[in-house]
Amino acid sequence: MFPWHQYLLGLILVIAGFFHIQKPKIFLSIMPDYLPAHKLLVLVSGIAEMVLGFMLLTQQGQNSAAWLTAAMFLVYLPIHWTMLQKPPLWFKWHKGLLWLRLILQFGLISWALQYI
Repeated sequence: MFPWHQYLLGLILVIAGFFHIQKPKIFLSIMPDYLPAHKLLVLVSGIAEMVLGFMLLTQQGQNSAAWLTAAMFLVYLPIHWTMLQKPPLWFKWHKGLLWLRLILQFGLISWALQYI
């Protein structure tokens, strides 16, 4: 048995990955201009999140999934920074929430690293 928060992170990753595939427009709207092949990157990142979410819940895959999830969250940092500089048109909330989201990313990295 894993701790409840490990199941929660795995579930969050699977759900987020599913939404990358089910609702790609949301994720396409936050892709920085300097990245190529936006549709492909959204699809691949969604599949990666789902795979890592499931791997995090297996004894054999836990360690690798934790490292790869932390790395993935680190790679996402420039996307959050770009959103701060140029919020998507659909984002109507206070800009402070974008700062909170950027800071939260470091918490997610730390959370993933707990399972190494």
